[in-house]
Amino acid sequence: MLAVWPHCIDTIAHFATIQNDKETVAILGCGLDTIYPKKNKKLADAILKKGTLVSEFPIGVKPEAGNFPRRNRIISGLSHATIVVEAGNKSGAILTALNAIDQNREVFAVPGRIYDKQSLGCIRLIHNGAVPIKNGKDVIDYIESRLFKPVKAQQQSINLDLTNEEQDNFRLLSSDTIHIDALNEKQERVLLIF
Repeated sequence: MLAVWPHCIDTIAHFATIQNDKETVAILGCGLDTIYPKKNKKLADAILKKGTLVSEFPIGVKPEAGNFPRRNRIISGLSHATIVVEAGNKSGAILTALNAIDQNREVFAVPGRIYDKQSLGCIRLIHNGAVPIKNGKDVIDYIESRLFKPVKAQQQSINLDLTNEEQDNFRLLSSDTIHIDALNEKQERVLLIF
């Protein structure tokens, strides 16, 4: 039996996944040679038996505060949805939810007591469009139809309302990177032709 660090939702989620004989992926906020917190060493060993540990940080990088927002963008990117269970008004969970929104992922939040400081983030997310949930079934019901039938991205045109000069410059651009000097040369050549 693994011991669960009681105050970390990440640990609880991995623990429950392993207990239910499912695969899990843990994204670390440090190098793969460091398990943080140290109490999670047995959990990390259990994850490796039926899952994986991933890190974008080189071996030797310690778990510093700035690493975790970077780590969280990977977590939200790999996930179908981000669920914020509890969050203060400014927290890593809010940053992760914002990453999920940027990555076109669903964001869910568990509503809490309106005067509890640890509920302010969830209330703010719900106020701004996160889906309020009370259990895991709510999440599955909401996203299940898309899990195996992904929505295809659609190209949309945008009316840029450009001046004639701006349109000429825009036509010179492509999806390839171009230095401003090279763009200027292209523009000069076009002007010579006209």
